[in-house]
Amino acid sequence: MASTYESFNLRTTPEKFYVEACDDGCEDVLAIDRVSTEMTLTVSRDVPVSADSRPICGLMGTLRLVAGMYLVVITKKKKVGDLLGHAVWKAVEFDIISYKKTILHLTDSQMQDNKTFLSMINSVLHTDGFYFATDYDLTHTLQRLANTSPEFQEMSLLERADQRFVWNGHLLREFMTQPELHKFVFPVVHGFIALRSSCINGKVFEWSIISRRSCFRAGVRYYIRGIDTEGHAANYVETEQIVQYNSAKASFVQTRGSIPFYWSQRPNLKYKPKPQISKTINHLDGFQRHFDSQIILYGRQVILNLINQKGSEKPLELAFDKMVGNLGNGMIKYIAFDFHKECSRMRWHRLQILLDMVAEMQDELGYFLVDADGKVLLTQEGTFRSNCMDCLDRTNVIQSLLARRSLQSQLRKMGVLHMGQLIEEQADFEKMYKNAWADNADACAKQYAGTGALKTDFTRTGKRTQWGLLMDGWNSMIRYYKNNFSDGFRQDSIDLFLGNYAVDEGDWMTQLRDPKDWKFLTLPIIMVVAFSMCIICLLMAGDTWTETLAYVLFWGTASVVTGGLILFNGQDFVDAPKLVQKEKLD
Repeated sequence: MASTYESFNLRTTPEKFYVEACDDGCEDVLAIDRVSTEMTLTVSRDVPVSADSRPICGLMGTLRLVAGMYLVVITKKKKVGDLLGHAVWKAVEFDIISYKKTILHLTDSQMQDNKTFLSMINSVLHTDGFYFATDYDLTHTLQRLANTSPEFQEMSLLERADQRFVWNGHLLREFMTQPELHKFVFPVVHGFIALRSSCINGKVFEWSIISRRSCFRAGVRYYIRGIDTEGHAANYVETEQIVQYNSAKASFVQTRGSIPFYWSQRPNLKYKPKPQISKTINHLDGFQRHFDSQIILYGRQVILNLINQKGSEKPLELAFDKMVGNLGNGMIKYIAFDFHKECSRMRWHRLQILLDMVAEMQDELGYFLVDADGKVLLTQEGTFRSNCMDCLDRTNVIQSLLARRSLQSQLRKMGVLHMGQLIEEQADFEKMYKNAWADNADACAKQYAGTGALKTDFTRTGKRTQWGLLMDGWNSMIRYYKNNFSDGFRQDSIDLFLGNYAVDEGDWMTQLRDPKDWKFLTLPIIMVVAFSMCIICLLMAGDTWTETLAYVLFWGTASVVTGGLILFNGQDFVDAPKLVQKEKLD
């Protein structure tokens, strides 16, 4: 099994960084020249005794900003648990260290831009949910790992990783070309991992969820929708549920991703911006690329489209249905289920309608099962591809219900559950199961929308509550603020981190300073003044009621008209991305 070093010391001199492997009996040291940026392999005795030393948990990679190259290291990690006997870690704290000893060679504006870029990188690093393992490949499902060649097994973790889920891939590009350095770095995935030990009928088994966010077409809620020209879908997440009992292993994989054609929903100060389907691009090309890749990777596709079938979401549902029909691929099955309509007025039991509708298909798709001797007994022949508008709240509810149905079958096959026993009847496990899936929902939602998920009261308890509705309202307000007034910065941060935008030291033309036109300051000031005057006129009445009414009407009208103008020009007032994003905002 491929593995990397587990612990390191970072030794620093004015000329070089030395990353020293601290595994037992290891003498290897990675030397990085701070001037030429050259990386070479050396040994411990070549490290100057005068070098400053500090322990680190791993390398995220290297990154070029305005001031030059930076080394990004993991300074603190937390053990999540053991997956199939391999330790899984969560990266908790990071440090970004400059190769240059000073930034005095920069102009004032370059220093400010460099500071902004550093804050962008820190913003991504401190978005919760970076995981790694030093002796296990977290980027692949159990079924993919079982279907590999001996040559694949001998490859380094970096070489064999599924590039869709390697979030530090851009930072490791310099390492990729030097195989001798691969033991110093590991792929880092972004998403959610829960590893739990459980007991039913006196039988102890391991149960896990792994959600892997794709780094292709990654971004934030309203700025990244639909697909790109390669067929990569926004907010694409592969979620694998794994169970292990007495060396037997089972896995059930589902995917989620934005509706896979060209559409957008740019923020404009309205609570729900109207989705816009592109009229200038051939949708079927990208649509076909998306599903061709999904079929190659997973087999048959059962699409669960959970969006509303009326209002502003209806055109998306009609277009999706039509495109599946036009594609005419027998490997794809399309099912539309209006989640909000079916579950309105707290009728959440009606989700069983969808589960019953797809039960036969789920049995046909199956799951992956390996016995204690390593013999493959069953394979998963396809996946459910679920989506709502954001692929967060509604999607997670449905995924948790499908995963529970699969798990019930797996546990019966393994002999943990008796025939006729239901998971819902196992109170301790059911509580743990629901909370883990709700935590998965919160993690995916924070990474894409900026807040925890909605509807998690149902996922955690199995029923909708008034407190849950109240929390959904609060999270919706926070989402509204972030989506309109801070997501441009978050989108730029992700694009910079993933290499969708590259900083060029030599030919530096800043895009960070985006001058606002007169409307940006003038209209809000007029509206605040007019509204304030309206309130003052109400509190300090004039000599006659007609005079007071005239003043109130004048200032009230001024504030309403100004507010209307701000809404009409909404896109000028939101925090939009400033960096060039390689087709992302088309």
